[in-house]
Formats: sequence, structure tokens, C-alpha cells
Amino acid sequence: CLQKDYHFEYTECDSSGSRWRVAIPNSAVDCSGLPDPVRGKECTFSCASGEYLEMKNQVCSKCGEGTYSLGSGIKFDEWDELPAGFSNVATFMDTVVGPSDSRPDGCNNSSWIPRGNYIESNRDDCTVSLIYAVHLKKSGYVFFEYQYVDNNIFFEFFIQNDQCQEMDTTTDKWVKLTDNGEWGSHSVMLKSGTNILYWRTTGILMGSKAVKPVLVKNITIEGVAYTSECFPCKPGTFSNKPGSFNCQVCPRNTYSEKGARECIRCKEDSHFSEEGSSECMERPPCTTKDYFQIHTPCDEGKTQIMYKWIEPKICREDLTDAIRLPPSGEKKDCPPCNPGFYNNGSSSCRPCPPGTFSDGTKECRPCPAGTEPALGFEYKWWNVLPGNMKTSCFNVGNSKCDGMNGWEVAGDHIQSGAGGSDNDYLILNLHIPGFKPPMSVTGATGSELGRITFVFETLCSADCVLYFMVDINRKSTNVVESWGGTKEKQAYTHIIFKNATFTFTWAFQRTNQGQDNRRFINDMVKMYSITATNAVDGVASSCRACALGSEQSGSSCVPCPPGHYIEKETNQCKECPPDTYLSIHQVYGKEACIPCGPGSKSTQDHSVCYSDCFFYHEKENQSLHYDFSNLSSVGSFMNGPSFTSKGTKYFHFFNISLCGHEGKKMALCTNNITDFTIKEVAAGSDDYTNLVGAFVCQSTIIPSESKGFRAALSSQSIILADTFLGVTVETTLQNINIKEDMFPVSPSQIPDVHFFYKSSTTTTSCINGRSTAVKMRCNPTKPGAGVISVPSKCPAGTCDGCAFYFLWESAEACPLCTEHDFHEIEGACKRGFQETLYVWNEPKWCIKGISLPEKKLSTCETVDFWLKVGAGVGAFTAVLLVALTCYFWKKNQKLEYKYSKLVMTANSKECELPAADSCAIMEGEDNEEEVVYSNKQSLLGKLKSLATKEKEDHFESVQLKSSRSPNI
Repeated sequence: CLQKDYHFEYTECDSSGSRWRVAIPNSAVDCSGLPDPVRGKECTFSCASGEYLEMKNQVCSKCGEGTYSLGSGIKFDEWDELPAGFSNVATFMDTVVGPSDSRPDGCNNSSWIPRGNYIESNRDDCTVSLIYAVHLKKSGYVFFEYQYVDNNIFFEFFIQNDQCQEMDTTTDKWVKLTDNGEWGSHSVMLKSGTNILYWRTTGILMGSKAVKPVLVKNITIEGVAYTSECFPCKPGTFSNKPGSFNCQVCPRNTYSEKGARECIRCKEDSHFSEEGSSECMERPPCTTKDYFQIHTPCDEGKTQIMYKWIEPKICREDLTDAIRLPPSGEKKDCPPCNPGFYNNGSSSCRPCPPGTFSDGTKECRPCPAGTEPALGFEYKWWNVLPGNMKTSCFNVGNSKCDGMNGWEVAGDHIQSGAGGSDNDYLILNLHIPGFKPPMSVTGATGSELGRITFVFETLCSADCVLYFMVDINRKSTNVVESWGGTKEKQAYTHIIFKNATFTFTWAFQRTNQGQDNRRFINDMVKMYSITATNAVDGVASSCRACALGSEQSGSSCVPCPPGHYIEKETNQCKECPPDTYLSIHQVYGKEACIPCGPGSKSTQDHSVCYSDCFFYHEKENQSLHYDFSNLSSVGSFMNGPSFTSKGTKYFHFFNISLCGHEGKKMALCTNNITDFTIKEVAAGSDDYTNLVGAFVCQSTIIPSESKGFRAALSSQSIILADTFLGVTVETTLQNINIKEDMFPVSPSQIPDVHFFYKSSTTTTSCINGRSTAVKMRCNPTKPGAGVISVPSKCPAGTCDGCAFYFLWESAEACPLCTEHDFHEIEGACKRGFQETLYVWNEPKWCIKGISLPEKKLSTCETVDFWLKVGAGVGAFTAVLLVALTCYFWKKNQKLEYKYSKLVMTANSKECELPAADSCAIMEGEDNEEEVVYSNKQSLLGKLKSLATKEKEDHFESVQLKSSRSPNI
């Protein structure tokens, strides 16, 4: 075999860590006489960067010009196509499938997409992994640059071994968000052996707009086996010295091919190229899209419109169909200075000195006595860019618009510039070092310190987006609001709650599709005015009344104590009335004290109104007292599950802080519950992007089993209520209305109590902000924290995304018990004592309050005593009546016998005298007898006559008249 017929390779390392160099025939070569194997370098041997291992002599040599080497590493910086070794795996990891029609196309078409200088993730809600397997001979690391700005995507990087077990080095696998338009870097240590690298993204789309994908570039892996050859420089780069570990980018208007030692210049009169180009392109004829207009700085009070070519200029004016640069416009009077500035005859406007003010057209004047300047910024004239503003251009994939102006001033507005291509970010920044309220309200403890308001409009024919972002203390830039497509002229206000260094950013992108031309150059955003109040280094366009000290003449402004307003008559500080709160915007006059809503009271410093969890209501001459203290801790509610268009399962999670703690909002919702955010929370991080405090807030929860995550993830946390409005039994308060058919009718007569809240943050879909109403319902069957539910018609708690409604049923929502809620039961009288018991009315619609009275014991006449007396009297009376009846019956029988005997005697012996014993008064037992003549007399009459006879103390003789002898 000849030397060109074979090449050298190392065998696998044995247990002693040694290996052999062997000769391997090249493919399609059949020869004999290969060199014998020789002992090779130790397994951990590698060359330094810029060198390669020359296998013939087993020594390290420098790479030649036009090539580079990482020594023991590999680098992926070309993404025109997916490099060898990389693979895409698209999965849908939901274990619970949603509706049958929720996944029409699955995830077969989802993948990471190469974009030249970088690779971008999928834009849908599939889970897609970019995988690369590498075998390391020694420990090393992996390094990559990335851009990750949208928390609608979960981006994780982790490493597995050849047994598909996750490596310990990736315990913190969640990749942090980056600022908009900036590249971040991430590196992880690698162990020797097989390492399988995963870049995995999962989009979470729940009716929201398309996510911004994750971008990755410059993947570098250190610790691989020896490098036996150098890598040629990719097109558009070059290496002009031996031993290079990277290649340099060719400058503009030059190009290079693969493995170039130097760049070749283009024919500048007819061709051009961008940075890092592999070829030159022909210059096109100039059109109206290749120039823009500016207003010149004021010169002796005059300005004019001038036209400039967009730099770098790539078009040609000498072609037949090319246009020329239009001539400059006529000189016109300069627009006035912005409020708070003045013109001293020079070409620029200067800020008014401290303590003075100006409307921009007049000289600065000192504020009158008893007033102070209202500091801030109001930019409404745009002749030059203000000193605390700057503009720039940024492109994700390249740097061809670096150094360009993103925005251009245009007299009465400032508008987006041309940029290098349609997918550039055109950026405008406003820097304000801090915010503070006016002197008179410095002592106020209200949460609002200032606000920024801007007026804008967008004119778009494609998918343009305007982003408004806020950066606090130079930590991280967060998108506050965005507007897509054409928007008519409108104003937007953002409220400042903390005194910190703020950078406000407006970024305009004509399209997010990769474009290398300017098809939509006429799509633009126009900003008419930007106003920031209470800025620390601001200027004054007017003066406001302030509180005066004790001296009456020439006194300066003094800060009012918390909760005090400025009295108009005396300009002295006066405390607001009870149950009112002080408006931060207006502290002049008693009208600055705004009454609290129903059922609420103000804090001691009149900074905010709150509910103390007690509520009083008068109902049908009955007083109802409610105590919601046991429900003051945060109540939680999770509804669902719901499914996205591709079937991802998610839940809406709500936290409700009913009363808070004297106005302090207790409900917390988090974004991205991941390893690093949990650590930040534990460390006391006050980053408002991860923690938001409110009365009511909402998060979107992705369950752990849904996407194969280790823990449930929370995202898209929003504040539904940060201001307490009031509590009442009425169903309407401040345009918030709870409809009757929204919840089932209460089975009790106890009225429901309604807590009303609102959110001061406005969005494009909720121009008046969000509102929340919580219906508290007494339900004795649900003790403790009870149950929270949402309307059946609105399973997400809202039907329009702006007004949210909740029903909270609990026994703790019942009124306090009163004497109307129980009744008494009298017991039997036993042994002269009687018990009175007290029992609750059923069903019991009250809690706590008064307790049941103790049972009452009272003396009484027992029932069995009178029963015995009555029975005795009755028995005695019955015996007496029987005895009397028998006695009188016997007496009557004797009288009848004697009478009949007397009659019979008289009839038989009419001429004889009667027997002596028939006419005389008898002695003995018959001496009380009486002759009764009438035989018609009733028994009652006989008894009566006998009774009358017994009352007389003497006896009379009875004469019997004879018919025969009248003289007897």
C-alpha cells in the first residue's frame, strides 16, 4: 500500500487507558503491506486550540491559513442546513388527550428550522427536541448562544447518558429569558463518556398570538477526542495566520469562499455585499425606498426638510430607471421647544433652570410664591432627538443594521426609520433615572409615583408589531404591551409604582419573517407625544399649588404629612376626613380626598381603602353582621382542564385575597415555576416578572404529566385586581354588574355579600382595565375555606377576558348569630322544678356571634299533686252523692208507704176515726216524718221540701180534714 491508500485511526481505549494507532485502508482501495500498529498517545491526550494531531508522527501541528481548530472541541456556527449528527424529534407529550378534533395535524411538521447564522425553534405548541450525541474522552463543556424572550415558550437544555438517564450536571436545566434583541450564553459541564444533548422547547398557546421562537447559534463542545484535521473557514469568513482557533468575518463589500485566507473585494461601482457574504450582488437602481427625510437642527430659528440615502447605500443612481435624491425643502420656522425648555437664540432648546417653568414658547419664569414646579417631561415637538433618548437598529440574525437610526424625527412626530431589512427591530429608548412625587406629597405612602403616557398610530400592510417594554434598574427588559397591525391614533398610559431607574423602550418590527429586502418600507409607527410625570431630573411646563410652612410671607413649600391635602384658603396641610383616601395626582383642595367605597375604610395615612373583613347590613329590621376573617387568607381555585388547539392540557389557577391585610395585597401568582425562579423567590427576589401581588391574580398551569416536565409549570400570570372598590349586598358597583342568572339562586333568605375590585392596568383588549367581583354566599354545609366556583357560562371565570366573577360558598360567609337565630323549649315540671332549653333554628344560617344561653331552671307546682287532690275530691264527692241518694230514696219509700196506708184506711172506714198513731206526732225514729199531700210532686220537689223541713227547729201537727165530720 502506498501512503495515499490508507489513513490512521486509534483503537478504543483499553482498561489501562492505552490505545493503538492502526492503519486503515481507504474506501474502494485493495492493497496489502499496511504499516504495523504502534502504541498511541494516552486516551486523555489532545492538542491545544489552533492545532491538530498529525497521526503519522503523533505530534500536534498548527492549522494552516484558511482553517481553524478548537483542539479538543467542535463548533457549529453554520446553519444553512441541519449539521450532521443533529436530529429533530417532535413529540406531543400529553398523556391526557383533549377533544378528538383538537389535534388535526399533530406535530409531524414541527421542527427546529435552520436560518443561516442560527437555528430557530418551532412556533406551535408542540414539544420539539434538537438532539446531538457526542462521546467525550475527557470531561469538558458545552457552550451556546441563544435568544429567548417569550415566556409563552418553555426552553430547557439537559443532558442524558447512553442509558437515557438525566445527568447530574443539568439539575438547573431551565434556560433564563434574555432581553429583547439580545443574545445570552449558556454553558454546562460534560462528563467523559457518551453525552446526549437536548435543546427542548414547548410552546404554550392559549388563544394568544404567535410566540417568538427560541434562537440558538455558535454551539461549541469541548472535550471530544483528538482533532486529526482542521476545519476550513466557512464562506464569508477567513483565516490569515496559522494556528487559528476561529475565523474572522469578511467586512462589507467583500466576500470569501470556503477555506479562504483572505476576502476578495467587490466591484464597488456595480456590486455590493453585506458582512460575512460568500458572494457579491449587483447593485439595484435607486427607488423611493432607499432614502428618508429628516428635519435639520434649528439655525437662526429656521429648519428645513432634507433627504438622505439609507446607509449603507447599495443602490445606483446612474441607471436609467433610477430616481435621484429629492432636493431639500424650503426653510421654515422651527417648531417651538418642548414644554419645560426654552430657546436662548441658539440652535437647540435648553431645559429651564430648577424652580422655573416654560410652555416652550416663552422664557423660563420662576414659580410664584406658594407654588412649585410640576416636574416631568412632555415631548410633542420632534426637531431633534431629546438628550435622554436614543435610537438604534437591531437584527436577530446578523449585524447589518447596527449603527443605523431606528427612528427619525419628523416635526410634530417621530416615526420608525428604514432599517436594513423588514425584520429589523427599530428601537427607541427613553431613560429616566427615577420618579418622585411633588414636594407636598413626599410623605404620602400611595403606591403610584408617576406615569408615562404616549400617543401613537401604526400604518401597516404586513404583520408589523409595536412593542412597549420597561427595564427597571437595568436588570431585564419586559414587554408590557404590544400592538399588531394598523392601529388608529390612540394613547396608552403606564403607571410607575416604585422609585427606580427606568428605561422605556419602543421596538417596531415590520415583519418577523426572515427578509433581506425592504418590501414594507412604508409600514411605520408614528409617535406624536411622550409624557412622563414626576421624573426626578424633569423640567416644568407649569407650577402647582403647594403647602406652605408656618411663616405667612415668602414661605417655601413643605411636605404634607401622609393623608393630608392642601387647603385652598390657607394653603396649609389638613388631614382628609375619615374613610377617604388621598389622590396622588391631586392634593389641592378637599376634593383630593376621595370617599372609600361601601363597606370599606381607609388606612391611618389615608393612602388606600380596604376591608377589615367585617360587614354590616340592615335587613327587615334585623341587623346582619358578617365576619370574613377566617377567609382573609388567600383562597385558591383551579378550573379545567382546558385544551389548546393541539390538545395541550392546561388549567386556570386563581388566587383570591378577600380582604388583604389593611390594604396589602396577599395573593401571589408566579411565572415559570422552575428551579431558578424558586431559588430567586427563596432569596427574596423582588423581580415583578416572577412574583405579582394582588387581591386577585391568575396563572396558567401546565400539569407535570402534560408535557413530561418534572413539576407543574406556571406561566402568563396576570393581575385581575389590585384596587379594592367596596363590599355590598347590591349586585352593582362602579359599572361592575353581577347578573342574576350568573350563579344559582341561594336557597336561604340570607343575602349574598359582594366584594368588588378592579385592576388599574389597561390593555389593548381591556381599555378600562380588568374588574373582579366575588360573591360571598352563606352555606353551612361547606365549613372552613369553603368552595370557590365560576359561572357555568364562563368556565374561565370570564366571558370577555376583562370582567371576572367568582362564587365563594362557605359557612364562614354566614352572618353572626343573634337572638333571632334560636328559640326556647320548656320542659316538664318535675319535683317542683321546670327546665327551659334553647336550640338553634333549623337550618342554622349563622356562625359565631352570640352563644346559646344556658338552660334555665325555675320552680313550679307539680302536675301529680293537683292530680291527686282532684282525684280525692272527686272520689269523696261521688261517695257523698251515692250516700245521699240512697238515704233519700229509703226515706221516700217510708213516706210513700205511710201515705198509702193512710189513704187506704180512710177509704175503708169513712165514719171511723183514724188510728191514734196515724194522726199524732210519733216519737222515736218517725218523729221527723212529714205528710206530703200532693201525690203529683216530683222527687226533686220531695227532696226540696224535706230539706226545708230539716232546717226548721220545731215540728207541727198535721190536721187531717174529714169529709164526714168537718168539726173534727
